[in-house]
Amino acid sequence: MALDITGKIIQKLPITRGTSKAGKDWEKQEFIIETQETYPKKICIGLMGEKTRELEKFNPGQEVKVSLNIESREYQGKWYTNINAWRIEAAGASQGSAGAPMDNNDPYPVDNTNEAGFSQDASTDDLPF
Repeated sequence: MALDITGKIIQKLPITRGTSKAGKDWEKQEFIIETQETYPKKICIGLMGEKTRELEKFNPGQEVKVSLNIESREYQGKWYTNINAWRIEAAGASQGSAGAPMDNNDPYPVDNTNEAGFSQDASTDDLPF
């Protein structure tokens, strides 16, 4: 499962280092972002290995867009969930062409159907409610 989330960096936690059972060194850095919703949420997200260097570009208070994976694992009857980032960028970095008008010759037209295959266009909605 891959997701994108946008928010403001609240805090960068110190880098944690260790050695795996296989003898390989690892490092992890976590940071806290706060979403910009009606009811803001604070989320702790981790970066592993070389990805920790990407966080050095950003300071607390900056808006970022984080691409992340959520995964859970079981250990001795308890479940643990990790939120791991695989990319972090400035919030407006990839949105430059998002508002550009569509070209009528666009080979990839926008599909107005949702995940279930239903149209999201209100003019074709024939449901009574």
